[in-house]
Amino acid sequence: MGHKFINEIEAGETINDVYMAKDPILRSTTRGDLYIAMYLCDRSGQLNGRMWQASEAIYNALPKPGFVQVNGRSELYQSNLQIIINNISVVDANSVDLSDFLAKTDKDTGKMFEEVKSIVAKIKHPQLKALVDEFIGDEELMTKFCEAPAAMKMHHNCLGGLLEHTHNMLRVASEILPLYPKVQGDLVLAGIFIHDMGKTEELCYDMAFSYTDSGQLIGHVVQSFLMMNQKADAVAKNGAAIESSVLDCLGHIILSHHGQYDFGSPKLPATAEAFMVNYIDDLDAKMNQVTAAIDNEMSDSNWTIWQRALETRLYRKRIE
Repeated sequence: MGHKFINEIEAGETINDVYMAKDPILRSTTRGDLYIAMYLCDRSGQLNGRMWQASEAIYNALPKPGFVQVNGRSELYQSNLQIIINNISVVDANSVDLSDFLAKTDKDTGKMFEEVKSIVAKIKHPQLKALVDEFIGDEELMTKFCEAPAAMKMHHNCLGGLLEHTHNMLRVASEILPLYPKVQGDLVLAGIFIHDMGKTEELCYDMAFSYTDSGQLIGHVVQSFLMMNQKADAVAKNGAAIESSVLDCLGHIILSHHGQYDFGSPKLPATAEAFMVNYIDDLDAKMNQVTAAIDNEMSDSNWTIWQRALETRLYRKRIE
C-alpha cells in the first residue's frame, strides 16, 4: 500500500505509516504523567500527534525534525482531527521518498522564472535595472529563489512558493500600474522582485520547512534589505553607483512591505509605491491562504473549520 496522506485521514482509522515529526515537546499531565505532543506532517498538511504515557527516553530518541513510523489511531478532539500514537520509531531519511513530505508548487517553475525575468526586464530606470540584473546574474541565489518556500505555514508554503508568490505579485502589478500613472512603476517592480529575497536565507527546506539561525535572529525583511545593499555595492564596483535616494526608496518598500509593526515591518508604508507593494503582497498571500483552506477542508461541510490567521470560517459552496 502507498503512503496514507494526512489530508486523506478520517476519524476512527488505524494509523500505521511514516510521517515527518516536527516540534516534539515533552509535557506533564495534571497527574504528573509524561506525554509527547508533536506535529505529524507530509506534503498534504499536518495533524497534532499525542503520545500518552511517554518517557524521557522516547522523547530524547525522536528526531527534531525527522521521519518516524507511527502506529496509532485518528480521532476527533474538540472538532479537530488528531493522531493518538501507541508506538513510534525513528526512520532513516534515506529510506523515505521526500516527494511525499515536502509540498511543491504545481506551477512550472522554469516558465514562472522566465516570466519574472521578462517582467523585470521592462524596468527602464538605469540604476534599478542594474541592481535587478545583479540579482538575476547571481545563479546560486536564483536557484534558491526558484526552490524556496515563501513561508513556513502562512502562504505559499511549498517548494517553489517564493517564486510563485513573486510571480503572482509581478503579474498583478503589471496589470494595475497603468491605472495609477503617478505611481513609479519601476520602483514597484524592483521592490516586488527583491522584497522577499531574504527568504532564501531565512528558511531551510532540505528535509522539512524550518528557520535557519540567521532567519530566527535577523528575519527575511532585514535580510532582503541587506542583500539589496550588497548587490548595490557590487554594481558600484562595476562603475555604476546607485544614488542613495534610489536605494532609500527601494529599501523603504522592502522594510515596509508587511504594512504594520505588528506584522514585522520595521517601517510603515510612506510612499505610493510602498503602499502598492504592501497591498499586492497581502492580496496574494490572503488569496493563497483562503483557497488552500477551502481546498484542504476534510469535511463535507459548506464551511471550513475556524481559520485563526484569517479570523473566520470560510464558505466553500460554489454558486451554480
